[in-house]
Amino acid sequence: MIPAPLLVLTAAVCTQSGQALGKSLFDRLDPLGVAGLRLGIAALVAAALYRPLSRPRARRQGAVIAGLGVSIAGMNLIYPALHYLPLGVASTIQLMGPLTVAVAGSRRARDLIVVGLAAAGVWLIRDPGAGPLHWQGLLLAGASAVAMGCYLLLSRELAADLGHTALALALPVAACLVLPAGVASNGATLFQPQILAWGAAVAILSAVLPYSLEMAALQRISAATAGVLLSLEPVVAAIAGLLVLDETLSAHRWLGIACICTATAVAVRHSARSGSGRRSTAVDHPPL
Repeated sequence: MIPAPLLVLTAAVCTQSGQALGKSLFDRLDPLGVAGLRLGIAALVAAALYRPLSRPRARRQGAVIAGLGVSIAGMNLIYPALHYLPLGVASTIQLMGPLTVAVAGSRRARDLIVVGLAAAGVWLIRDPGAGPLHWQGLLLAGASAVAMGCYLLLSRELAADLGHTALALALPVAACLVLPAGVASNGATLFQPQILAWGAAVAILSAVLPYSLEMAALQRISAATAGVLLSLEPVVAAIAGLLVLDETLSAHRWLGIACICTATAVAVRHSARSGSGRRSTAVDHPPL
C-alpha cells in the first residue's frame, strides 16, 4: 500500500505539473482558452465519476453550490496570471487564500507571527533586482487567492450533506462561466482533436487525479497532516516551472516562497487541530 503522505505529495506534483503543462499551451491557446477547456473537461469527468444524482434540498443550498462554481471559476484566474508571472510566484500568491482563511479571526500571538512571516515572504518575492512582477499578474493571482478562500468556506458548508456531489454540481457552473470566453477568444482552435487531447491531459493531471489522490490519503491521515504537506505546493510549482517551462527564480524569491509555505503549514495545522470536530475532506485544499 502506498503511504498516505506520498499520495498527498504526488497530488501536489500532479497539480503543479498540470498547471505547467497548461502554461506550455499558451502558444496555441490564450489563458482563458486553457482554463475553459480544463474546466469543461473536468466537469464532464467529475459527472462521470461522482454521478451527481442527489439535488440541493433547499434554495440556500443551491445558492451555495452556485457560489462554489463561481469560486472555482475565480480560482482559474491563475491561468491568466501565469501569462505574466512565473508558476512558482503565482502559486505562492494563490496560497495566501487558504492562509487567510486559516488565520482569520484569530488573536493568538502565534498567528500574528504567521502573518508577519507571510508578509516577509511577499516582500521577498517582490525582489526588484530579479526583474519586475507585472501588476496584472499580481492582481489576477490575488483574485485567484480570494476565490480559493471563498471556495474553502463554501465547500465546508456543503461537504457534510453532499460530499463529492457538491463538486460535480459546481464544476459545470464554473465551466459555463469560463468556457464561453475561451471559445470567443480562440474559436474553432479550441476543438481541434490535438488541443482537446492536451486539454484532457491538463484537466486530469491538475484537477481530477489530485482530488482522487487527496481523498484516498485523507482516509488514512489527518487533515492537519495533509494541509502541511500541501502547503509545499509553491515549492513544487517553482520546481515544475524550472523543469517544464525553464523558469528560474532568484534566491530572494525562493526564500519568499519558503516563508509563505512555512506560514501556511503552521496556520493550517493549527486550524485543523482547533477544528478537529469538523469533518475532514479533500476540498480543504482544492486542486481545482
